[in-house]
Amino acid sequence: MTYEVKSLNEECGVFGIWGHPQAAQVTYFGLHSLQHRGQEGAGILTNDAGKLIRHRDTGLISEVFKNPANLEKLTGQAAIGHVRYATAGEASIDNIQPFHFKFYDMEFGLAHNGNLTNTKTLKKELEHNGAIFSSSSDTEILAHLIRRSHNPSFMGKVKEALNTVKGGFAYLLMMEDKLIAALDPNGFRPLSIGKMANGAIVVSSETCAFEVVGAEWIRDVKPGEVVIIDNSGIQYDTYTTDTQLAICSMEYIYFARPDSNIHGVNVHTARKRMGAQLAREFKHEADIVVGVPNSSLSAAMGFAEESGLPNEMGLIKNQYTQRTFIQPTQELREQGVRMKLSAVSGVVKGKRVVMIDDSIVRGTTSRRIVQLLKEAGATEVHVAIASPPLKYPCFYGIDIQTRRELIAANHSVEETRQIIGADSLTYLSIDGLIDSIGLETNAPNGGLCVAYFDGKYPTPIYDYEKDYRRSLDEKVSFY
Repeated sequence: MTYEVKSLNEECGVFGIWGHPQAAQVTYFGLHSLQHRGQEGAGILTNDAGKLIRHRDTGLISEVFKNPANLEKLTGQAAIGHVRYATAGEASIDNIQPFHFKFYDMEFGLAHNGNLTNTKTLKKELEHNGAIFSSSSDTEILAHLIRRSHNPSFMGKVKEALNTVKGGFAYLLMMEDKLIAALDPNGFRPLSIGKMANGAIVVSSETCAFEVVGAEWIRDVKPGEVVIIDNSGIQYDTYTTDTQLAICSMEYIYFARPDSNIHGVNVHTARKRMGAQLAREFKHEADIVVGVPNSSLSAAMGFAEESGLPNEMGLIKNQYTQRTFIQPTQELREQGVRMKLSAVSGVVKGKRVVMIDDSIVRGTTSRRIVQLLKEAGATEVHVAIASPPLKYPCFYGIDIQTRRELIAANHSVEETRQIIGADSLTYLSIDGLIDSIGLETNAPNGGLCVAYFDGKYPTPIYDYEKDYRRSLDEKVSFY
């Protein structure tokens, strides 16, 4: 069996707003700025004086709302939106969020970023008690748990449901009279609150969306917190006190936009510090630094400043390639890489190049980029990765859930170097990563989840435990 993983992918991004006459339009712009978090589908659900209206479809947000009528019909002063990358559940329209649930006594919309680790157990239990699921997404579980709860108050039902689901989750729940935001007890996924000039309150997976819609950051949602937003303002509450910050380190390394701030740390600044620390750990002679566009450019800047080497644009990314490219043969696959990325011969020819990248998953892309640089005349290509070796899967919202997909889990650093054809291979150390991000917290690992690198998960992984343990004994050759 062949395991083809081209890159890491975040599951999705969420955006919500309360108190704006053009809520759907603002949500559209917010989701557009979160497009990097999911490209398979998008949707917006609005609240017009208690009436919930929704439109969703597959594709980019611009494709989903290509017909202006689809946005114009979403009237109301409150909305939640979602961009999706499928991690749990198939990439069909039934799984595209926000979900819209209608019952005889209430209706609500639901959007979710993350991945639940006890989905199978809960779904089996819920179905045994009569629940019927209309999608294969784990998001739907929360709605069934809320309806099943016997707690007399709605917020009591929500808190009970939030304490039942496990894993990584950032939820937005749109009621007829309120917007609810909630974050898992470890804060694996980012979620922030902002305020617009007209008083509208916004909630977003990343603060970069605030800049686009003209909102001012108020604060981040805390682990184990549930936030209620309505016409009276914002109310902060908790559903559990058993919390421990462990935000996904890949948010800083790869996923988040460089203009976002997560828990008080600017992503671009953190990546520059990673690059600088990587330069301190790098032990080879070189002439120039070349970052792989676009997510590695910040790290390349930091590496160049620390090492004193010139930071050159030795690789150019074609911004206008199609989102998907069918590659039926090896020859066409190679051509596909050349369509998306080109080496600048005039820059790299005759030079010893340090190629900076944010991570190596399978190694296929790294090998092709090294080849591009050498074909363009680079005499040596030293690959420097601004993160530690990715050896273990993620169960909290990233589409890597087996060690069979990871080259570093199956090969040593030297073997990986040979496979990708580099003259040397250097990874950033785990301690270097934690120090570079520099969250102000006393939490373990500096408030980061680094399980992808050391295999020490901050929570039980429940339904994934058996398969994960089996995968520890499996080896796949990438030669």
